[in-house]
Amino acid sequence: MPAATSASNEKNIKAEAGDTNSTKIKDVASNRKAYHDYFIEEKIEAGVVLSGTEIKSVRDGRVNLRDSYVRIENGEAWLWNAHISSYDHAGKYFNHVPTRSRKLLLHKNEIRKLQMQTKAKGLTLVPLRMYLKRGKAKIEVGTAQGKKNYDKRNALAERDANREMDRAVKAVNYRD
Repeated sequence: MPAATSASNEKNIKAEAGDTNSTKIKDVASNRKAYHDYFIEEKIEAGVVLSGTEIKSVRDGRVNLRDSYVRIENGEAWLWNAHISSYDHAGKYFNHVPTRSRKLLLHKNEIRKLQMQTKAKGLTLVPLRMYLKRGKAKIEVGTAQGKKNYDKRNALAERDANREMDRAVKAVNYRD
């Protein structure tokens, strides 16, 4: 019996967020600027085609999605301008270009739907976050509508007001 218990403990230890057997999701990068600049209407999960050194850098968390965007060309979705840093332990000849365009894996009907939304409604496709799910790199793409400057100011004012209310409630609760 003790041998079976140690084997199950060993299995639980190995099943971390980036492993293929894990059901956990490990966030690698998020695009907080997208939430500031856009109203996010809908979110879709897409797979990402990566080379060997790219996935190693993603597992290390060396990804920046700040100025990246998604474009649909010839019936395929592509991630542009996402920066995945080069992998330190690879030689200079085996490494990848950090800002190359990467293909996104979506079903045809999802691509058509996104293409129709971008053309008809004038929406933008923005990557919101990258994460590892069962050892595979996934990206969350949002259909977004741009905010005006006054919308951004209203959002900041609302956030500050909520923060002040939370401080006041905390102060009252602390005195009691």
